[in-house]
Parts: sequence; C-alpha cells; structure tokens
Amino acid sequence: MGSKVGFAAFLNPEVNQQFQKMLTAWAGFLVSDKSTGTLNSGQGGWFSQTALNSPHMVDSAESFGVDITKPAGRFTSWDNFFTREFLPHRRPVASPDDLSIIRNVKLHDTFWLKDQNYSLAHMLDNDPRAEQFAGRTVYQAFLSAGSYHRFHVPVSGHIVDPPAIVARTYYSKPLLTGFSPNSGPADPDPGADEASQGYISAVATRAVVFIEADNKDIGLMAMILVGMAQVSSIEITMPPQKNFVKGEQLGMFHFGGSTHCLCFRPGVILQFKFPDDIPGPNNTIQWPVSSALATVVAPTTTA
Repeated sequence: MGSKVGFAAFLNPEVNQQFQKMLTAWAGFLVSDKSTGTLNSGQGGWFSQTALNSPHMVDSAESFGVDITKPAGRFTSWDNFFTREFLPHRRPVASPDDLSIIRNVKLHDTFWLKDQNYSLAHMLDNDPRAEQFAGRTVYQAFLSAGSYHRFHVPVSGHIVDPPAIVARTYYSKPLLTGFSPNSGPADPDPGADEASQGYISAVATRAVVFIEADNKDIGLMAMILVGMAQVSSIEITMPPQKNFVKGEQLGMFHFGGSTHCLCFRPGVILQFKFPDDIPGPNNTIQWPVSSALATVVAPTTTA
C-alpha cells in the first residue's frame, strides 16, 4: 500500500466490496464448529504448552475455564474461544458502591498519547454532542489479539440512546498515519495500526455509546469501541435505557484486535490510578479488567 498504485487499488470501492465478501465468508467460518481445528494441545495449537505459557493464556483454566480434556477445550467455535469470559471470581469490580471510581473496561491497556491526533467530530461520527467534549480528557487504550475481548461499562448509569455502529470496510481508509505517497515522510509510520490509534478511532468501524453517569460530577460521557483487524466487528449486547452498575457487560469484539476511548466533558477531573507493576508485552501497561481506572475528583467551590 506504500505506493500510489497500492493506494489507488486498496481505496477503490469496488475492490473494497470484494474484500468485504471474502472477509464476511471468513467470519462465517470462525463462528462455526469447523473452526475449532487449532483449539488443541498439539504443536501450534492454542492449548499447546508454548501458548499456555504466553502472558494472555497463563492460568487459562482458572481464569477462563479452559478444559483441555474436552474437545476444543469446551469451546464451540474459534470465535467462542476468542470472546471467552473470565470466571466471575477472577475479576471482581473495584469499589462497586463508590460512584467516584471509574473501572477499567478491558484487560490489557496502553496509553496512546504521544503524537496522536484526535478528531472528536470524526470519532463520534459527527454527532452534535461532540462539541461538549472538545478540549477535555480522552483516554485511549489498545487491546491485542490475544487479550480479553468483552467490554464492560466503566461507570454506573444508563445508555442515553441506541448505540451507533459506524460501519467501515477495513481498506476504505488509509490506516497508517503519515503514509501518503505524495506528502508522507520517507520512513512512514513504523508501528502500523498499533501506532495509529488516534487516527483509527476516527476512520475504522466503531460503536459510539453515550452514557449518562449516575455520578453527577461525570454526567454525560462517551465510549468509542473500535474494531481494528480486517474482520473485527463489534456487538453491543446491553439494551439502551437500561440502568446498570459499573462492571456490567456491554458487549464484545469479534475476530480481531481493537482499541477504545473514553471521552469526558470539561470540568470532569480525573486522577488515574496506575496499577502496581504488571508489565505487558512491549513495555505496555496491563490494566486488569474491573480494576480501578481513575477516581473522579469533586470540583471545588469558592464562597
């Protein structure tokens, strides 16, 4: 894609349509029982000793209920394994009754702040409420393909209106910032999509969820859930207008890695609660799901 011909080919709508057909067929395979061929303990299998020693699969039996004595580890398809849930006792919700504690929405998080350009208008699909978040806090994190792929609400409250799924075909936009064949640098974005989080959050398939928090010091906030890989898709399982408590499951990503953003309005003061030393791959921070992400500081008043 790093050439004029490559850009012209991959950004052609007709080419995109054909890719979409192939990827849809592949997604259909991944949700079928025919996709369980790699869910075994043999060489190269997801339950091989090498795989079970990886950071994402350590304690998989205790954390996810993986049972290698059963066919496919008890999973019905590769996607069923990919979207595996933690057993309830493994990730208790931090301070469930404290509305000032914002809980983490996923398992492996990394801050992507340096050199990232955010366009709230594009991220929120030009929703007029985007103006309410201008100039304030955006928290963004990355989820790798081997991580936990369900997401949970970070605060107690309710979804304001039905979540908007902003559909984009994977190749419909150039996903690498600074990779233009006309104006890009000689050494373009070396980190591919993992190093282009802010850009991807504005152009890739995503779900935009507006939440009214019970904590009035938070009020309206937005969650943006972004699918990154070729066939990744987003499923929202929680109905709108449902009153929920933080930690309840909101939905899941299927098939690929992802990123997500939390957007807060002016006046919301957050003190992020970095976890103890839990190093992740490539010097990232691993933030356990359901642990405390930040504390909301009540605004001070003057007499």
